[in-house]
Amino acid sequence: MKVVHHAAVAEERFPGGATYRTLVGDEEGSTPLRTGIQVSPPGYETPEHSHPYVEVITVLEGTGEAWAEGEDGTVALEPGVTLILPPGQRHGFRVTGEVPLKTLGVHASPRRIVNIAGE
Repeated sequence: MKVVHHAAVAEERFPGGATYRTLVGDEEGSTPLRTGIQVSPPGYETPEHSHPYVEVITVLEGTGEAWAEGEDGTVALEPGVTLILPPGQRHGFRVTGEVPLKTLGVHASPRRIVNIAGE
């Protein structure tokens, strides 16, 4: 059994001020999936993007709203909400509250691959 202490994992900084800690997975792709915790500050918004695999996002703290290609409107993000995004579906989210939005992401891939729309 391997134990991961979140505080011991180095943070990766994203443009816009969000941070990401990879809990399961590495650059060598030695695990069949990749998981991590993202903390996004108030006002943060992701670029519209997709992944070539299923992504599952669970809200742990904070509030926001998400949108996805082919879906009407937005979905409120709050603790207790999980999104399941199919491969290739463009999506994004923004933080709407006054506190950071903390999410647990599961990528059904050994590597985290992000395809930014328009790039």
